Amino acid sequence: MNLKKTEGLLTAPFTPFHPDGSLNLPLIPALVDKMIADGVTGAFVCGSNGEGPNMTSEERKAVAEAFVRASAGRLRIWVHVGHSSIRESQELMRHARDIGADAASSVAAFYFKPSSVQNLVDCMSEIASAAPDFPFYYYHIPTLTGVGMDMTEFLRLGEAVIPNLQGIKYTATTIWEYQACLNYAQGRFDVLYGFDEMLLPALSVGAKAAIGSTYNFAAPLYLDVIAAYRSGQQERAQQLMLNLVNMVRVFVKYPPIPAQRAIMHMLGFDLGPCRLPLTQLTNSQYTQLKTELEQIGFLQQLASQRPTAVLGANS
Repeated sequence: MNLKKTEGLLTAPFTPFHPDGSLNLPLIPALVDKMIADGVTGAFVCGSNGEGPNMTSEERKAVAEAFVRASAGRLRIWVHVGHSSIRESQELMRHARDIGADAASSVAAFYFKPSSVQNLVDCMSEIASAAPDFPFYYYHIPTLTGVGMDMTEFLRLGEAVIPNLQGIKYTATTIWEYQACLNYAQGRFDVLYGFDEMLLPALSVGAKAAIGSTYNFAAPLYLDVIAAYRSGQQERAQQLMLNLVNMVRVFVKYPPIPAQRAIMHMLGFDLGPCRLPLTQLTNSQYTQLKTELEQIGFLQQLASQRPTAVLGANS
């Protein structure tokens, strides 16, 4: 399988729900249109922000189908297929291939956890083998799974037994290991960075692509950071990134996923409630969040921005 490196920003979209908690699939085309207008190149659906673990497999299939259909080839659609059951992950993997998605990705099992890198590789090999002709990425997010292992060792062991292993969605603050993964085997693998607030450091060690939740609503601002960095305007890139760090510092005072769904609501996208154990912000929290975002000028910045660069493009 030929590896085509990913470039650009991919959103981790929030799954829209009706007030009763059922899927609100008709809203997905509008979300896809916004992503395209904002300058992103893809979407990573049914992941953490999409509440994949809070949905049934059939619901996850319906959401993935809706994004692929709405995208109509305009975005690269990655489908998260991680599950506590490898059999379910295999079914989701096959489904992602069959509906015409571009890639699949899986977290480590998060109840009975892998005990070693080799054990993790064996688990991912089982999942990836369900569709051996389909690109597969490991989703490294130890803050949620509790599985934090040497990712360069994962690549070393994985390349021998997972023929369709394309790389890693790397969502961890260990930027030095991320750099090592980028350069493993002369850069053989596609390694996307997943901590939005650390995008600038990731650029400095060679990132060409990133996946994140705040790209749902702030992609143009991140693209400004990328443009400044690529053109050698380091101080400007630092200041623009600081503005985004301040935005993140505001919303992480609240439950992060509900807070970001609230920001989408402020922009005119009513995504409905979260699913338990996540809970949406109270009215007072919503009002306070909006006030704090206005105080740092974030909502005003969003209103005035348009995408100006693509991550990975030459300056």
